[in-house]
Amino acid sequence: MGKPVMKLHLIIGVLAVSLVNAEDPYLYYTWTVTYGTRSILGVPQQVILINNQFPGPKLDVVTNNNIILNLINKLDQPFLLTWNGVKQRKNSWQDGVLGTNCPIPPNSNYTYKFQAKDQIGSYTYFPSTLMHRAAGGFGALNIYHRSVIPIPYANPDGDFTLLIGDWYKTSHKALQQTLDSGKSLPFPHGVLINGQTKTTFTGEQGKTYMFRISNVGLSTSLNFRIQGHSMKLVEVEGSHVIQNLYDSLDVHVGQSVTVLVTLNQPPKDYYIVASTRFTRTVLTATAVLHYANSQTPVSGPLPAAPAYKYHWSMQQARTYRWNLTSNAARPNPQGSFHYGKITPTKTIVLANSVSYINGKLRYAVNGVSYVNADTPLKLADYFNIPGIFSMNAVQGVPSGVAATVATSVMPTNLHDFLEVVFQNNENTMQSWHLDGYDFWVVGFGSGQWTPKKRRTYNLVDALTRHTTQVYPNSWTAILVSLDNQGMWNMRSASWERQYLGQQFYLRVWNPVRSLANEYDIPSNVLLCGKAVGRHP
Repeated sequence: MGKPVMKLHLIIGVLAVSLVNAEDPYLYYTWTVTYGTRSILGVPQQVILINNQFPGPKLDVVTNNNIILNLINKLDQPFLLTWNGVKQRKNSWQDGVLGTNCPIPPNSNYTYKFQAKDQIGSYTYFPSTLMHRAAGGFGALNIYHRSVIPIPYANPDGDFTLLIGDWYKTSHKALQQTLDSGKSLPFPHGVLINGQTKTTFTGEQGKTYMFRISNVGLSTSLNFRIQGHSMKLVEVEGSHVIQNLYDSLDVHVGQSVTVLVTLNQPPKDYYIVASTRFTRTVLTATAVLHYANSQTPVSGPLPAAPAYKYHWSMQQARTYRWNLTSNAARPNPQGSFHYGKITPTKTIVLANSVSYINGKLRYAVNGVSYVNADTPLKLADYFNIPGIFSMNAVQGVPSGVAATVATSVMPTNLHDFLEVVFQNNENTMQSWHLDGYDFWVVGFGSGQWTPKKRRTYNLVDALTRHTTQVYPNSWTAILVSLDNQGMWNMRSASWERQYLGQQFYLRVWNPVRSLANEYDIPSNVLLCGKAVGRHP
């Protein structure tokens, strides 16, 4: 019997070693945020730089990596970054919005500590404070799969990140003053690709390249296309999708898509185009796809944008489907979670509106226009500081009464399964984002949502994502499993609307404090407002 016992000891020893080494890698960064001058649209303007870069540095991480990022604020205003689409599992302390974090004062710092837990895909980060996002401070955050986890496509021969977005020559402070004075922002001045009006991406004929495309703009939906090349959609905000081919893709504010492009055309240079959608004046940005053996510069007309508008775009959105047999960040297939068979615990209908309060432009959700408190809601909740936010201001159905202002929080319970309907009765595109989660986008429709519309839902292979568009005078329905305790921002991704009140917080709550549900308050937490002097 001696030998098998020896073997068992050996196995236990190996297991112990592998457990000791099982903690996921830590990545350390120091980022310094400053002002700088750049000529973006032909005129010098003040922009926000991170480590002297515009856009900011690209964060390339792997699933489950731990990110320790010391952010030093050298601006003249308090500043925060939020990690758009990173779920911050059990960790809304690190979400980087004013409802969860005190902003970093000038000449001060804060070290973010968060994990890219169980996620893959193309994401972004950007400033959540004031109108800083209009000046820069945004960048790409790409989460690559672990080597032991398969992906549903061959490894690409290269990987390009494209941050596309509308842009103003106006300073962020002047834009903020416009909004503070009760007026809407003017039409943007241009569109940028990676912070530039001209840039080149080089690849070899016959090879296949990944393009990670994110709309980091303030307000405008964009259409993306590459002259002479089709794009195979493979991933959308962490979902592996059915790999359809597209000539062009609508990418709405705050959204990300990942495509594969095979360089299968004659060797020359081809236009890459991002142009505004649903706008009277069309703004266009171009870049160049350069075949390495090309001697021929770009030529010919730019590839045309789609001739049709909202209906065409909604039809395209319905073709984005979950790949049920492939996995995402974890080994189990995406389709092993049968979201369509779960009965929602409640239905919330959220109607956006525009109104004037005290003569000034405001945006509201179900008649409530959000105002930031001086104390982050998460800290007020933790320290039991009363009077900071209201849990009965915003209701789960449209109000039909004149809009009012409040620091509005909607109470929910951990493990609720919500049906949320975004009802857009305005004649403008909407883009809605939820921090801490992804959600199934199960339905798009025109006019008023009614319970009968549930018959049209996709309850089989709707994709999950963190930001969904809502078309004018239309509705979008999502399902979300509230499995992530915390205080989570539900907001318009259109920054003017968010700034002027089209947002609120979901309090996903369990009365029992447990590390299984939520991490402890960080030891380095910044305190402000009525939380000053409290001890974590």
